[in-house]
Amino acid sequence: MKPFRSFLLSSRLLLFISLPLIYSTSCAQRDSLEFKIGQMIMIGFPGTTADPDVVNAIRAGKIGSVIFFEKNIPKTNSFAGLKKITWTYQQAASVPLLIGIDQEGGKVNRLKEKYGFTRSVSAAYIGKTQSLDTARFYADATAATLAGLGFNVNFAPCVDLAINPENSAIVKPERSYSKNPDSVVYFAREVIRQHRKHNILTSPKHFPGHGSSTADTHFGIADVTETWSDQELKPYKDLLAGNYADAIMTSHIVNKNLDPAGLPGTLSKRVIDSLLRKNMGFQGLVFTDDMQMHAITKHFGLEEAIRLAILAGVDIMCFSNNIQGSEERTADKVHRIILEYVKSGTISAERIDQSYRRIIAAKKKWLNADTIRMDFKAMPKTSGKKK
Repeated sequence: MKPFRSFLLSSRLLLFISLPLIYSTSCAQRDSLEFKIGQMIMIGFPGTTADPDVVNAIRAGKIGSVIFFEKNIPKTNSFAGLKKITWTYQQAASVPLLIGIDQEGGKVNRLKEKYGFTRSVSAAYIGKTQSLDTARFYADATAATLAGLGFNVNFAPCVDLAINPENSAIVKPERSYSKNPDSVVYFAREVIRQHRKHNILTSPKHFPGHGSSTADTHFGIADVTETWSDQELKPYKDLLAGNYADAIMTSHIVNKNLDPAGLPGTLSKRVIDSLLRKNMGFQGLVFTDDMQMHAITKHFGLEEAIRLAILAGVDIMCFSNNIQGSEERTADKVHRIILEYVKSGTISAERIDQSYRRIIAAKKKWLNADTIRMDFKAMPKTSGKKK
């Protein structure tokens, strides 16, 4: 472990020295409607180098977050290559980016050993060991690796319950710690604690629960109306009660117990605004699961999906550009759609401000000078009345 720890130390020192203060955009531009909309967009990109179109969109203020997948990891010199990409994107930003990855461990594992990264294990493996020390060890190694590479968001832990043994999205891939919500919370808390040590924002998922489904939202609608129960909310309630939930990722499941209209969770105001925010009192960031998963794209047009997600209360929409058969979603296209909705009055400027305030608050909290060398006194001020 000594060479690895040495690598992390040197990478953080280099990051501290090399990333400039990049507030080239004027305060007026950073406080504009166009810029605020950009903060709500997370984009995936092709290739194993920084994508010029993404860099330009970041400079134009049309992207506030970037997501990485295994396809983005250089196959040789992976550490250095990956750091170069994250740094390039951060250097293009007038306000620091959230840079995320799904690094749950096990089968949802972008940073594989074959690329020279540390070993990871699945949630199911940890759950079976019943060892908090094991959970702590692997979570600490994961978070340290992410911090050294320039990531600041991990879309983990998965807090879905292993209710349906035949569930192909969560249970069979070993993404759940247990069918017992107390066990799930027990391990999820430790994962979050270890990530916080390294200043990595975590996002428990997939709200309001995907573990009882008989279908996978990657491929189409997953209706849990007949299989879901209130116990699937318990991990979120317990994490919220203990101040362990800084962000939450939604799922695209349909649950008519919660939304009689049958809207997927990500697009449902009843699920996000009424249940999660008002009933459960969550004030942190809400990320969508990938908006290009077929549970969304096979049933909703891009414009309608964006409108419903924002009105539901989502803060950051993820467009991975990683789903086979799904049309590429560029930052320009998504940004233009949202801007037109605001100009037409379909989405209010105040609704954009609500998400903007939460995003900026999260960036001020998690993206400190130790990780990306930014002067947060220069961060944009928020406007609008708080609801």
